[in-house]
Amino acid sequence: MFTGIVTATGTIASAERRGDLHLRIACPWDPDHIALGASISCAGVCLTVVETGGSAGDMWFGVDVSGETVARTVAGMWEAGRRLNLEPALRLGDELGGHLVTGHVDAVGQVASRSEDGGSTRIAIRAPAAIAPFIAAKGSITVDGVSLTVNTVADEAGGEAVFALNIIPHTAGVTTLGGLAEGDTVNLEIDILARYLQRMQSLRG
Repeated sequence: MFTGIVTATGTIASAERRGDLHLRIACPWDPDHIALGASISCAGVCLTVVETGGSAGDMWFGVDVSGETVARTVAGMWEAGRRLNLEPALRLGDELGGHLVTGHVDAVGQVASRSEDGGSTRIAIRAPAAIAPFIAAKGSITVDGVSLTVNTVADEAGGEAVFALNIIPHTAGVTTLGGLAEGDTVNLEIDILARYLQRMQSLRG
């Protein structure tokens, strides 16, 4: 489990086919604090550390990305040079600064618009019909691993929904969200509470 509070950004240093896709991700953490088998959220995807190296402040870790994960996430995001939002797994007793995040991507959304809103950046994202019912104003959603609050939701005729977010300067600066532009695609994970509520409601019906 994660909270959607990104603690660093990393860069894919290499991507190699070994059956599954094997990545080495460079980041500013300390390899002594990252155990083999640890779970790390990489752009909202829970991946398992299979190797580590480097030094404190200049380390790398290796992960294997299955074909299923590649198919369900943003196209081209697992290529060398790509920047990723990183978060280590939540430990019992840690502060829950965002919301409960599983690291399982539900869908890929597309940036519909970007504009400046005071000192913040307002981003609207189009979500597919399959997850549209789970998105609510003032609810939580995870975008590329970042926990965010939904400002507004507009339902469209085809069943899709466009939801708006405000990205404060701090979040824009310490995550990859500051570089999003219209047309870009992002990994989306709906709030786990919304998922369970929808399931219970469907059984009652």
